[in-house]
Amino acid sequence: MLNTAFFTFNAFEENTYIISNEKKQCWIVDPGMYDDREKKQLTDYITANGLQPQGIINTHAHIDHILGIQHLVDTYNIPFSVHQGELPIINAAIASAMMFGFDFNQTPKPTQFIKEGEQLKLGDDLLEVRFTPGHSPGSVSFYYAPGNWVISGDVLFSGSVGRTDLPGGSHETLLNSIRMQLLTLPAETTVLSGHGPATNIGTEKRTNPFLK
Repeated sequence: MLNTAFFTFNAFEENTYIISNEKKQCWIVDPGMYDDREKKQLTDYITANGLQPQGIINTHAHIDHILGIQHLVDTYNIPFSVHQGELPIINAAIASAMMFGFDFNQTPKPTQFIKEGEQLKLGDDLLEVRFTPGHSPGSVSFYYAPGNWVISGDVLFSGSVGRTDLPGGSHETLLNSIRMQLLTLPAETTVLSGHGPATNIGTEKRTNPFLK
């Protein structure tokens, strides 16, 4: 069974997730740690819980979701995976960091690519990859049916949806992704978003003004 923990990092209040199994293996999702205090907070949690990082898997590659990747790669010698559609976003990361005032001068390089529809394996558990572009060209969401949760990145929020005014964004594509890939999940599915509090699919179907 996969479990999740989350931390909120950097000026954008980005949610970083740790997915772990009963064997203490773990993935880090969207590591957004920026300063030394935030980096220590995450690594202290990993150490205190005896976790063994297996890799970094990102929903997408906007700057607030990749700030801590290189630190984790250097610390644990683990791979970094993202959808190939995010390469233009990664290649523009340094310019984006400058625009938003972050000190960031080493762009992390993906070691492998996540494919839509595949299942990622952590020990004996499988995590389903759902392709959810619109906020960015290669956004993916990670769905775990046995635990009734999905990590949606910046695609779907509590009462809102991801912005689409950044390079590679498309409002029409985003809404289609949400309707086809997320709203088709069971109503009780918990949505773990890239920013803000958790919600669930049923609530967003009923109340999200962007989905009416």
